Amino acid sequence: MTAEPRPIAPASLPLHRNGNFLLLWMGQVVSAVGTQNSQLAFPLLVLSVTHSAAITGLITAIRGIPFIVLTLPGGALVDRWNRKLVMIVSDAGRAIALGSIPVAYAFGRLSLVQLALATLIEGTLYTFFNVAEPAALPNVVARERIPDAVALNNTIDSVSVLAGPSLAGVLYAAGRALPFAVNAVTYAASVISLFFIRVPFQTEKRKSEEHIWHEIRAGIAYTWNRPVLRFMAGLVGWLNLFSMGYPLLMIVRAHDLHAGAIATGLLFASGGVGGIAGTVLVFPIQRYFRFGTIVVASAWIWALTWIPYALAPNVVALAIANAVGWLIIPILMGAQYSFRIATIPDSMQGRSNAVIKLVAFGTQPVSLAMTGALIQAYGPIPAIYILLVPQVIAAAITTIYAPLRRTPYLKDIAIAGPRDP
Repeated sequence: MTAEPRPIAPASLPLHRNGNFLLLWMGQVVSAVGTQNSQLAFPLLVLSVTHSAAITGLITAIRGIPFIVLTLPGGALVDRWNRKLVMIVSDAGRAIALGSIPVAYAFGRLSLVQLALATLIEGTLYTFFNVAEPAALPNVVARERIPDAVALNNTIDSVSVLAGPSLAGVLYAAGRALPFAVNAVTYAASVISLFFIRVPFQTEKRKSEEHIWHEIRAGIAYTWNRPVLRFMAGLVGWLNLFSMGYPLLMIVRAHDLHAGAIATGLLFASGGVGGIAGTVLVFPIQRYFRFGTIVVASAWIWALTWIPYALAPNVVALAIANAVGWLIIPILMGAQYSFRIATIPDSMQGRSNAVIKLVAFGTQPVSLAMTGALIQAYGPIPAIYILLVPQVIAAAITTIYAPLRRTPYLKDIAIAGPRDP
């Protein structure tokens, strides 16, 4: 299958000279730090208003509902709509939703209903932004630059995990509603950066008379019929199913090791340190190893780095284990992200990416519930070993999966463009 025609973007420019990519990247760095900041502050604020841990958990969980419900239709819609406009409206709406919290708080009008609506709106708009952004990236950078652009994008998550929670603690101590005001400003900064990007975010808007559910099914069928795409979605989803409850394990292990609140916060921040280190390693790894080799090695390292979480004798050792565990995340996530945006045609980017995201990342609620039940029944250390077993099985299956072993280097995949992998 030949590559789709696409505009001659600032294609041949290296990333540090591609102003459009730098605007997109810097806007998302600022926005992601703000998001991490408010996500920690939000349950603290709800708890201060309701004085109920149960209600706090319920209200906090509302943000995840739109991701599960709207990811697939959102993917179909961003293939129809103007992706840049979707991203601008999404971040503008998120700025207004979260900006309403400090305003209401200042006038003594903040209510539980407003908090629930604010997080529901923010989660809804996040879902649309989240499916539009990866679909837009191949139109902002040249195909041969896609792996490097994705690797650089991975620093966004690592930096935000490191800086966001630390910033939230300082801001919340200064004023309970202050973290949300800062997050509103970061979303506004993202909107401004998007306005100045001068290239289109899709080859052309796709017009279709088909019902949206027909298009969703087309996205599912497209992804299912591409063996490597299908396998990668399943692999990441399976690993996440047994991993995304890790914050509960960390909190309980930290408590058992007599860590205080500040030490626990620094313990979580160690993940950001590991993530940044992993991001630095992404560039040489993607240049010197084939895509399949990266995925196989990453799956094994992902699984086996769970063992130190159980063996850590003190908080310092647990922090080191957490940093090492996070090191592999940007390497595996960056590889699969690069592969899918390089191989999926522009007209299918939104729908296929939505399917993959839902399979790969929609398992968080189940993972949290399962992890909590295992901790309650057996304790944190046995729970770690129980969760380790299916991850080792996944790594073994990945090792023997023939289509994955035949894949070339990511740069060659990106240059080849959309095809049937």
